[in-house]
Amino acid sequence: MYRTIRIAAYEPDPVHGPWREEMKVLRLGEELHTELASIQAKAGKGSVRPDRLPVRRLNCLLQALAPGVIATGRNAGTDGRLPWLYAKEGVPSEALAPVIGTWAAGMYREEDDQTEGADLEERLRSDDPAEGVQLPRWEAEAVDLAETVTSPGGTAEPAARLYGLLPEWAAFRLAARPFRSGGTTLHFRVESSGSGARLVSWPPQRYERHGQTWYYSACLNITVHTVPFAPRFRVHVSTRVRRWATRLDVRPHQLGGTTVLLDAPLPWPGERDRGHRLMVNAFGYDRRLKGLAWRHHSPAPLMPELDIVRNYPQPADLFTHPERWINGSGDVAAGIVYHPSIGPHKVGPGLMPRERADLDAWVEEGLRPMLTRVPDLTRVTRSNTPSLLPRSGAGRDPGVRGAQLALQRRAALARALNGRPLEVDVLWQSPETRAALLAELPRLVGLPPGESVGSADDDTWRWWGEGVEIRVRARPAGPVADALTVSQERRRPRAVRLAESVEERCRLVADQMVSRPDGAGVVIAEIAGKERFAAVPDSDPKHALRIAWARQGRLSQFVNLPEDTDSSLQHRARWTWLDTFRQLGAISPPAHRVGAGVPGDLQYAALWLVRHTRKGPTRHPIRRLVAVRVRPGEGPGVIDGWDAERAEWVAYPKLLLLLSQAAEPAAEPGKGEDTEGSGEGAATRGGPRSPAARSGVEQHRQRETERQIRALLFQLRDRPTLLLADVGNMRQCWPGLRNGALDRDMLGFGTEPAQRHTLHGDDLRVVLVRDANAREEVAEWYAHDAKGRVGFAEGVWGTAENESRVFASTASTPHTVAKLPKGLMKLAPTAQGRTAPGKTAWNPGQLEITVLGCLSEKALADSGREGEPPDRPAEWATLTHQLRYHDDYPPLARPIPLHLARLAGEYVLPTAGTQEEGSTSSAS
Repeated sequence: MYRTIRIAAYEPDPVHGPWREEMKVLRLGEELHTELASIQAKAGKGSVRPDRLPVRRLNCLLQALAPGVIATGRNAGTDGRLPWLYAKEGVPSEALAPVIGTWAAGMYREEDDQTEGADLEERLRSDDPAEGVQLPRWEAEAVDLAETVTSPGGTAEPAARLYGLLPEWAAFRLAARPFRSGGTTLHFRVESSGSGARLVSWPPQRYERHGQTWYYSACLNITVHTVPFAPRFRVHVSTRVRRWATRLDVRPHQLGGTTVLLDAPLPWPGERDRGHRLMVNAFGYDRRLKGLAWRHHSPAPLMPELDIVRNYPQPADLFTHPERWINGSGDVAAGIVYHPSIGPHKVGPGLMPRERADLDAWVEEGLRPMLTRVPDLTRVTRSNTPSLLPRSGAGRDPGVRGAQLALQRRAALARALNGRPLEVDVLWQSPETRAALLAELPRLVGLPPGESVGSADDDTWRWWGEGVEIRVRARPAGPVADALTVSQERRRPRAVRLAESVEERCRLVADQMVSRPDGAGVVIAEIAGKERFAAVPDSDPKHALRIAWARQGRLSQFVNLPEDTDSSLQHRARWTWLDTFRQLGAISPPAHRVGAGVPGDLQYAALWLVRHTRKGPTRHPIRRLVAVRVRPGEGPGVIDGWDAERAEWVAYPKLLLLLSQAAEPAAEPGKGEDTEGSGEGAATRGGPRSPAARSGVEQHRQRETERQIRALLFQLRDRPTLLLADVGNMRQCWPGLRNGALDRDMLGFGTEPAQRHTLHGDDLRVVLVRDANAREEVAEWYAHDAKGRVGFAEGVWGTAENESRVFASTASTPHTVAKLPKGLMKLAPTAQGRTAPGKTAWNPGQLEITVLGCLSEKALADSGREGEPPDRPAEWATLTHQLRYHDDYPPLARPIPLHLARLAGEYVLPTAGTQEEGSTSSAS
């Protein structure tokens, strides 16, 4: 058993002392900013934000083509006095002028006059002060790469510019050294991203399989983050496999958009090509042009203007011959980043611990002495899992565990049904799916084979026993499961056209529905996988069917056709029923093994914010707070959801139906959500709002959500409560959860000073969780020991500090991954592991647990309760960790109450024309 885990995170080393890097800094300057803003206005690009230049494409060009540029500053297009470019050495005007001029010309559409950009380039080169536009001068500046402000709660926050600058600096430093392993040498290039920087091994490696070559690279993501109450910020470095597409099994019109990295030398005479950066572009099908085209911010279409010697790829040619371009045409190469939507790939994703550890050691060496690795974490408890049922094994009856689980499920189902029969309609498209569902149900709940109670034309089955009665009626799905037909009349908003199609499907469902008023109703429908509907946008019927059946008072669960999934039929049938039981509330939290420090009558409450934009499932925006309460007790326990309109707790299945059916209150004027700001339907919405209006809308939403949270906390005061919230999900509407705003045993709302959390409940505890999400906020990890072995380990981990409030929760790996050797090498495959690149490696993520509020000695003293035994934060972290386990499930990504709250959001499906836009409501 491993006793420590290592975190792939680094922090400024205090032993190193001040960390100042001498750089050259360029500001856009008032004159050039004014000139570019004027060109933007003439090009018709300044209607939304006239104060902000669209410099994203220009930044990409400068990063790739201006020698020595390390990073671009944020908001330089808004304020010309802010730092714009950071470089090791000043870029000569001979390189800057043509890039800026070409970009300015590119602001015009092809059919427009582009002479403004060419004229600007001449004026930038002019020596005549009267006619020319002066490029700003490079300034020498000692940049503090460890610049930090410590929050009142003790959290170190880096200076804002370090979020972009430091990852780029680290990436260039690491790219200067090759990585060597097992006789393989990898060279890295820098890829800039919106949230940090990436290192990509280039050229890609090859994997021969079935007579075809597949391409892949090592990819390292570098980002800057904070940790609650930590005295120093951190740099996270995560590792993965980047796969490249060399065959696209889609038609051009099905390509919504994909990333392309361009490798090209510097076009300037006499400049030494450092070869350290790949240029980020994107292309996809453009319905206006009726063909493949570069996306708006891609710098690739401007390259032929800057470099007339070389041949650069066009989207159509890149789509047709991706392998030719990844191997290079002349000294220009381009790689399409692979995505599963474009077909299969024989290289598996992920790396195993040994290879990740080798890359991590290479990173550690390259970042010394300025950055040092954060200390390893050690176990804080031996109670890593809750009181689960005994596992089958040697000397045990293999059926004992299955029988005990079935008994537990049946008891939970009986409690959830409360004497009512369970009425299930199975709408099948393949007979084998129907048979598998009917066979798996009695095994899961421990009932004898059912009896057929229908006529020859009525395929109905019945099971009963020990307080549970289940009736299943199976029939072909018919046209209900067909693709939606959405109007292509583009003059009307997309959301309205989709809503009309949803209403049509609802009418079809209502006409075919059989009324069963006495039972709890569920529909299980077999439908095609979402890839089948990708060719026609908005044609997937899943969300429309969920809305339709919810209007009939029925919950819904979906299972894919056998040919649309790799899972076995029995496995899919099993999980279909388990997810059905979960929607019925027939699921129980585990009996924890934490100790006497946890009150026996503790209840759990979880908050989840559903956020749909105009790109959401129904193309209609909404924000909705979902609150779920779980009350363990003797027997299965009770799962409820909060209905704010009626100010009461309701059963979980009723919550799901209310989320789907309840109308939103009318939004305040000007407060409809419009995150896209323009585009189709903008005219009917009154056009995009100003920045001040958008800010006002956000503040209104925050106040409303915080009001709802306070009201919920008041409703939970009747017994000890553990409140769970996912920081990445909630902090946008509850800014008091930002790391820099956190303080131990305090809760902050709005602009008011934070107050002690016990004011919201004498026995309230507050635990925040956070995963890596798309921003790599939580670092990767691997277990290791003194003998040099690496692998996986499950448990709760922390530092040696007694008062620590931040812990790590790691779960076990799936059995499919557990079979892979931990030393599997994909980047440097050995002779014995020639097929290693084809293996799929999966690493369990770290769930960060922050015990924000507990009954510490200080909290008890502030509440006038001296003498009571204080809480141990590690126990509450352990409890949160154990809530990730359930007998029916692999370890969950989040604790069960949060898992239930998040999945309840699947029923939040507003449609245009039936609900007001953009209002914020709680789970009602």
